[in-house]
Amino acid sequence: MLAHRLNWEHSSMAAALGYHATDAERGPRLCFHLTPGSDNTTTLIDVLEQLTQSYASEPVVLIWDGLPAHRSRVMTEWLNQQDWLTVERLPAYAPELNPVELLWTNFKNGELAHFASDRLTEIADTTESGINRICHDDQLPWSFLAHTGLTIHQTPHD
Repeated sequence: MLAHRLNWEHSSMAAALGYHATDAERGPRLCFHLTPGSDNTTTLIDVLEQLTQSYASEPVVLIWDGLPAHRSRVMTEWLNQQDWLTVERLPAYAPELNPVELLWTNFKNGELAHFASDRLTEIADTTESGINRICHDDQLPWSFLAHTGLTIHQTPHD
């Protein structure tokens, strides 16, 4: 029997790719969060609260897949209280529309290829290496969005 030491019971990674609709020159922003154990509604709310610091008073549109923690009652109640955040849900089984899925593929084929560790510090170091590589590539985060076929349109405000 084969066994693998690392699984999502030991650690989880959440990622957000931010694209500025009002100022494309600012470039995309990549936010990562590594959590010991599995992500759940509470840890994801913590991640979203950290995003408020990255996007100080800017309106944010969050494109989310159907992860159960994204749809929980507690998450829905929390989201309804956030005037800075609008959530757009992806259709079920549509990973090709999610730019973060392309980010994961790139990361798994890069830094995480042939990587096996059960130490969270090693995982964090390897994650940071991938984050730095992606953040320092001016075109890569845009290519994730372009590949989905989604576009950003600025909505005029009254």
